[in-house]
Amino acid sequence: MVAPCRIVSVIDEVDRFGFACGTLPGHPERGEEAFVVERRTDGTFFSITAFSRPAEPLARLAGPIGRAIQLAINRGFVNALARCAQSRV
Repeated sequence: MVAPCRIVSVIDEVDRFGFACGTLPGHPERGEEAFVVERRTDGTFFSITAFSRPAEPLARLAGPIGRAIQLAINRGFVNALARCAQSRV
């Protein structure tokens, strides 16, 4: 699947870093997604914040299936980050 996007902002602070990307024409959705890691006194946290709406007719027809696909992709991001963090301990 082709899902073109671009980085629209970068967070580079002492205890907080990450980036946000926005969709480009040709992406099945229209929106933005942010991936942020934050170190606090009670631990290190990873968050994904997203908003989107269907941009292509097929994405509109997908309905709940499209949402399930988005959640599965985000779960993959979280699992990859967890594996990376564990390998550095």
